[in-house]
Amino acid sequence: MRWTERQRTMLGAMGITVWGPPALAAPAEIAPAREPAAEAGLAPAASPRAAARSTTPPVRATAPAASLHAAPVDDRERRALEIAGLDWAALRDRVAACRACKLCEGRTQTVFGVGHPQAHWMIVGEAPGEHEDRQGEPFVGSAGQLLDRMLAALGLTRSEAAPGQQVYIVNTLKCRPPRNRNPEPDELALCSVFLQRQIALVQPRIILAMGRFAVQALLGSSDPIGRLRGQVHRYRDTPVIVTYHPAYLLRTPTDKARSWADLCLAAAQLAH
Repeated sequence: MRWTERQRTMLGAMGITVWGPPALAAPAEIAPAREPAAEAGLAPAASPRAAARSTTPPVRATAPAASLHAAPVDDRERRALEIAGLDWAALRDRVAACRACKLCEGRTQTVFGVGHPQAHWMIVGEAPGEHEDRQGEPFVGSAGQLLDRMLAALGLTRSEAAPGQQVYIVNTLKCRPPRNRNPEPDELALCSVFLQRQIALVQPRIILAMGRFAVQALLGSSDPIGRLRGQVHRYRDTPVIVTYHPAYLLRTPTDKARSWADLCLAAAQLAH
């Protein structure tokens, strides 16, 4: 039988000698049992509360969701934004230095545009031809002479005059396609930003679109001219009248009367 220290003291006071193994240590003196992991030389297990803290992932600052998924600005969009902020002088320089498409390789010079920078009338043609490429001015040669006579009949001119009489003339493309072939879609798309900026700078009251590629650039339509003429279209807030290109009229003179009617419709629209 094992005796506690207190019991031994009481028995001794009574004169009784106690034989037996030494008394057990008091409960408080018993060393705590070691965990098996500690015996194996491993780190002691964390307490449940500490374990809960240790399993909580650290909080990290993240960028806003919108910035993580923002689409990068592509080269064409960046180019369009740059051109949209140019003034007349910078725009002319940008056109002259343009090498955005393969048309730059065969040009003599770019064809920027002529006329009053705040003209009420804006004439938009298609692509420069051989004469335009040499002289750097749109609508020259036989087609340009016919256009000048048509404008003169309305009291308009490309020569120096007030903005109500001097028109602004521009082509859809600024470089001549080889052998006067039709413009390709990519060429029209790359060059359209120059035309858009010219329109924004002039702020015309009426636009005369001459030829199907001018119509495509301004209205995004591939309908034939005969279906689109005789009505008022819109480029943003500006009225657009569609008519035949003077080069076509030289080949098909029977349509000159229709083209004249289109010019009269444009004049009537401007008079509103």
